[in-house]
Amino acid sequence: MGILAKIGKWAIITILYFNSILNAQDLDDLNFGTDETFEVMTWNIEWFPKNDQITVDYVTQIIQALDIDLLAIQEVDDIDMFDQMLNGLPEYTGYLESAWFAGLAFIYKTDVIEINDIYEIYTTSPYWSAFPRSPMVMDLNFMGENLFIINNHFKCCGDGIMNLDDLGDEETRRYTASNLLKEYIDTNLPNENVIVLGDLNDILTDALENNVFQMIINDSENYLFSDMEIAESSSTDWSYPTWPSHLDHILITNELFDELDNSDIQTIKIDEYLDGGWSEYDQNISDHRPVALKLDFGSSINGDVNQDGDVNILDVVSMVNIVLSGEYNNLADFNNDGAVDVLDIVQLVNLILNQ
Repeated sequence: MGILAKIGKWAIITILYFNSILNAQDLDDLNFGTDETFEVMTWNIEWFPKNDQITVDYVTQIIQALDIDLLAIQEVDDIDMFDQMLNGLPEYTGYLESAWFAGLAFIYKTDVIEINDIYEIYTTSPYWSAFPRSPMVMDLNFMGENLFIINNHFKCCGDGIMNLDDLGDEETRRYTASNLLKEYIDTNLPNENVIVLGDLNDILTDALENNVFQMIINDSENYLFSDMEIAESSSTDWSYPTWPSHLDHILITNELFDELDNSDIQTIKIDEYLDGGWSEYDQNISDHRPVALKLDFGSSINGDVNQDGDVNILDVVSMVNIVLSGEYNNLADFNNDGAVDVLDIVQLVNLILNQ
C-alpha cells in the first residue's frame, strides 16, 4: 500500500472518529422548550419510579434538559419519590392530589404558569367504567392566555374490535370516555383554549367502525389531534415502540388552530440519547416515549427555525437537518408549499444576508 493510500485511509478513519464524537448525544443534548413558546408534554412514566433512585435521577435530568413548561404525567406510583424528584427541579412544582390516587400528575414551571384551578371530572361511580382514572383538569394562565389542560389515562388492552353491545369491552370503554370528554368540553368549555392529552391507549388510525376517537375526528371544525401526522407516519416515531403503536395523544380545540401555524409536535425519542438505547430507557425510565407540543401565541421571529430568539447560521443548519431527515416543519417552510427543501434554505440565507 502506497504512502498516499495510507494517509488517505487514516484521514478517513480520523474523520469518522471525530464525526462520531461530534454526533454523540447524551441526555444533556435533549431540547424542546423556548422562552417564547408554550410547551406541553404527555408522558406515561410507567409506575414511577420504575428503577427506584436511578429513575428519579434520569427523569430529573430529562425534564431539566427538555425545558418544557407543563408536563402531564401518568402512572406515578410513589408519591414520596415523586416529591423527591421535584426537590431536584427548583424551577418546577407538581400536583398529584386526587379523590383517590390514580397516578395522574402535573409538573409545571412556576415562573410562567399561573394556576387558576385544578380539579377532576367524572369522578362518580356511573363513570368508573369509562374512566378508571378520573380526568384531571388544569385551568391556567400563560403569557396572558387562558388554557384548560385535561390529563387522562384511558383503559388499556382489548382486541382492536369495538363491541358497543358490551359495556365492559375495552374499546367501548375508551369510546365512551372519548365522547364524554367531548361532551364536557362542548358543554362547559365551548369557547376556551382546551388541550386534551394523555395515554389514551388506542390508535388514531383504526377503521371507522373500530375507531374509539371517531366522533371527535369527525368534528374537524372544532377538534384536531395535533399528533395525527405522527400516527400516520413511520412507526419509528410512535410513542409505544414495543408493540409498536402510537397511544399517547394531544388533542386541541379550534381556538388553538391558528397557533398550529407556528407549532411543533414530536415524539421525544429519549432512548436515542442513551448509550444503551431503547433497552436502557425501558429498563430504567418507561415503556412509553413522551409526546410534546409547542405552541407559539404570536411571538416567533421570521427565520428563527430553531426558536432560540435569533436568526443566524444555526437556523440554516437546523433547516439543512430538516431537509436531510425528510421531515416537515412549519417554521422551515418559508414558501408555504408544503415541503421543506433547498428553496427554503435559499430564502433563509437571503434573509440572513439582507438583515
